[in-house]
Amino acid sequence: MGSVLKLGVNGAAGRMGQRVVALAAQDPGLKVTAAYESASSSRIGQDVGTLAGIGELGVRVTSTVGTPVDVIIDFSTPEGCSHILAICLEKKIPLVIATTGLTPEQKAAISTASQSTPILMAPSMSLAVNIAMKLVADAGRALKNHSSGVDVEVIERHHRFKEDAPSGTALKFGEIVALEMGQTNHVHGREGRTGQRPRNEIGYHALRVGDNVGEHTIVFGMLGETLEVAVRGQSRDSYASGSLTAAKFLAGQSAGLYSMSDALNL
Repeated sequence: MGSVLKLGVNGAAGRMGQRVVALAAQDPGLKVTAAYESASSSRIGQDVGTLAGIGELGVRVTSTVGTPVDVIIDFSTPEGCSHILAICLEKKIPLVIATTGLTPEQKAAISTASQSTPILMAPSMSLAVNIAMKLVADAGRALKNHSSGVDVEVIERHHRFKEDAPSGTALKFGEIVALEMGQTNHVHGREGRTGQRPRNEIGYHALRVGDNVGEHTIVFGMLGETLEVAVRGQSRDSYASGSLTAAKFLAGQSAGLYSMSDALNL
């Protein structure tokens, strides 16, 4: 691997893929050398720089992995992620997985593949989100034995085009809380006469509005006071930038399954 990292982007024609390409083109330590899409995509054969709105890069969108790369960033679909995972496993290419909505079976396959090639998987590539996860873990640990009990709710907003709900990030926040506080019941929305709220519950509420790039609020409700940890994305660049940080970190690692906490030294 040379001083300039050769980067491949899976899902390069998508909203996130385009921003990854655009930001990578501005980084002197990175060079986009490959761009991938599904074989059925109408973008096959087009210049990925033109698609990203930054002018030609001389890199055509393809459905195959041929050009040598040091690391691949995946911002695609669960199906696209599984496809690129198999290729990275075969060719021992480090893979940053930013795709969400993965099934338990797909996550298990990723874990198995990480025994042979380095993989970084995270529900969010955002620096602010990952710091918020650390804060939520700290809050959960401190409030675990609060005398009046603590009700935890996770509220998230995303754009109308998002296909999975709740977001992978919201589910990760809930997982972090449950690990620290012990809740066993995860409820998605409420309707009708649900009765008194049980203590062992985490509630999730997903909003899909306009072009919202992502907001998460974790509410710790007690008797007499409330603590909220809120994080809001203003643009997709926060996620794209984070994925580039992850790629730089992962390219120098041995086989294993890594997280954004590792890449950000949290």
